[in-house]
Amino acid sequence: MTDTGSDEPRNTGTETAAGGLFGEGGRFHAFFNDPRWALAIIRGTVLEAAHPQIGGALIDNSTFVTHPWRRLRNTVVSLQRMFGPDDEVRRREAARLNRLHARLSGTDAHDRPYDAMDPEVRAWVVATLFESSVTMCRLSGQPLEQWVIEQLYAEFRAYLALLDGDARHLPPTVQEFWTYYDRVVEERLENTEAMRVILYRLFDHLPAPPLLHGLPTLWAAGRALAGPLIGVITVASLPEPFRRRAGLPELPGAQTLMQSAYLAVGLARFLPEGLLRADAVVDLLSVSLDSDDPRARTIGALRDRMKRAGALVRLVSPLPSQEPDPDAGSTARRSAEEFFAAVLDQTGDGYLDWPDLAAMARELAGRLDLDEPEETRLYDAFAGWWRELQAALDTDGDGRVSAREYAAAVPSLAGPALIRVAEVLFDVTDADGDQRVDADEYRALFRTAFRRDMTGADGTYARGAFVRDFLAFMSGRERSTPYDPLLADA
Repeated sequence: MTDTGSDEPRNTGTETAAGGLFGEGGRFHAFFNDPRWALAIIRGTVLEAAHPQIGGALIDNSTFVTHPWRRLRNTVVSLQRMFGPDDEVRRREAARLNRLHARLSGTDAHDRPYDAMDPEVRAWVVATLFESSVTMCRLSGQPLEQWVIEQLYAEFRAYLALLDGDARHLPPTVQEFWTYYDRVVEERLENTEAMRVILYRLFDHLPAPPLLHGLPTLWAAGRALAGPLIGVITVASLPEPFRRRAGLPELPGAQTLMQSAYLAVGLARFLPEGLLRADAVVDLLSVSLDSDDPRARTIGALRDRMKRAGALVRLVSPLPSQEPDPDAGSTARRSAEEFFAAVLDQTGDGYLDWPDLAAMARELAGRLDLDEPEETRLYDAFAGWWRELQAALDTDGDGRVSAREYAAAVPSLAGPALIRVAEVLFDVTDADGDQRVDADEYRALFRTAFRRDMTGADGTYARGAFVRDFLAFMSGRERSTPYDPLLADA
């Protein structure tokens, strides 16, 4: 894709952002808690993944298969920051996204280069969000008025301008946008592996969110019903020319089912305001039963009842592809194979590679909201650990570590590079630099309070204890109340 050729000033979009396009007065803010947005975001993600550059980057670097709920929460938080009322928060988030995207480049399975900083690619991501927002309203029987579409488009162009410094890779007007959109769909989109994974694997094998850990039967039952339906609905909502060209099957009645789904989900908008806030729903799904969240105890009691219901369901109708109950037969230490799959293989491709450790660094830096110097220190420490692991475990020299290579070595001692990771993680968590992690700093990283046996006499987490516990988790493969939700949970 090339520049649109517009003669508009370079900063167009950035200037309009200050004029009230973001925050509660914005059109996107009104959509953010709309339950139809769940369907729209899935559709938009599929259209993103169909772009060969984005598809290649997702397959190589993304954790959306193994940690979809974590990825969802991070996306919601990022959108809130970018479209919220605080200009400084928005500036920091744009800078963070730029640093993140600058680290995502490589070649796909067909040796084609991808680069997340490519202006064409970034414009297409924003374009899919805008178009899917407009389409969700049309499919649910409430098409937007033209002036609303134009305001929404201005907001998304301003969003792109915050990232790129200008919005010239999106056409200046809505009328020109539709020509651009149709051209990209016709000329650039493909039936990529990433798109197929989202449509036909992700929802059929979606891991349970932390909220539903320990309920494999009920989760499998719901997933077996909802997974295929989401796939059918999403395919039916995609542009027809692309469906035909990509060879995506459309079942009889799929269009009716899709429109019915959008209409039905749209009815939830009439529930009391605030009941279905996107951030509240995502936070609830992410609640760990070991946390100090006031909801955890209530959820735990409810889960016990649901377990009994699940046992009844299992007796009446055996279900395939049930996940093991993590509460059943758990030991203090994972096997090497379990640890590799749950923690090390963040991207879910069966191998340990740099993108897996980069994903860990990305999650830690995001939780702590690090600025560039601290974020770079953390990434550099993880890069050093990757070099150490590769030198010790990559016995066949293919540049990555397989589960078999890891299990054969069964590393139990922490090398210097892993100790360095622990030290740097402590430093960036210790925001005030007093050589202790206090309760607020601990909560920023782990989203829960101290356990009673963790703090010293002064009620803080000392460097030695912090490093020791991190190494016990990463090298000793010990199950950990704080680190499992951080790096192992979906």
